[in-house]
Amino acid sequence: MGVSREQAAENRRAIVAAATQLFRERGVEAVGLNELMKHAGFTQGGFYDHFESKAALVAEVFASAMAAGSAQIAKAAKAPVDKSTTALRRYITHYLSRAHRDNIDRGCPVAGFAGDAARLGAKAQSHFAGGLDDQITILAGLLAESRSAAAIGERRTLRERAISLHCQLLGALVLSRSVAQTAPALSNELLENVQRDVLASLDEPSSRPPKVRKKH
Repeated sequence: MGVSREQAAENRRAIVAAATQLFRERGVEAVGLNELMKHAGFTQGGFYDHFESKAALVAEVFASAMAAGSAQIAKAAKAPVDKSTTALRRYITHYLSRAHRDNIDRGCPVAGFAGDAARLGAKAQSHFAGGLDDQITILAGLLAESRSAAAIGERRTLRERAISLHCQLLGALVLSRSVAQTAPALSNELLENVQRDVLASLDEPSSRPPKVRKKH
């Protein structure tokens, strides 16, 4: 007896959820279809009832994870903050926290899939690029709202500053995760040092002189 459309859709979502978790934890190539379907609660033979290939599943996982990640970041960015901090500082502090480092399943999807993206198909890469661009845009908005002293007189655009900042945060998180199991002290050190330096840079006067507009 066949399953209803509703049940088929639910089964598909379960497969995507299982794949998202396993891909984040171990990488796309390290997860086989048999293990994936078993983790989702199904037999391997049922996989092709939902996806034509593993590449198609990977593309859907990336699309779902990137959309959810961007929505989560956007929602957090809009949450009210008290007078002791700013939304930008809160974002940086959370991103470079031990809790975020340890939450691979539900943390930043760009950090979670950065190691796999370059080796995957065009569709998955396209979804990854879209999610990355969304995060940069959100971060640029936080920079604009913060009006930090470091931004005063800065000649770079908000997007340029957001790209640099995002690369700092992402690099520190990925490296911290890479040694968390074998060298926890080093892992913590990476997070703490970069967080301290990034936050301090927000209060430093810009080394660049203000851009002077020419009179016509």
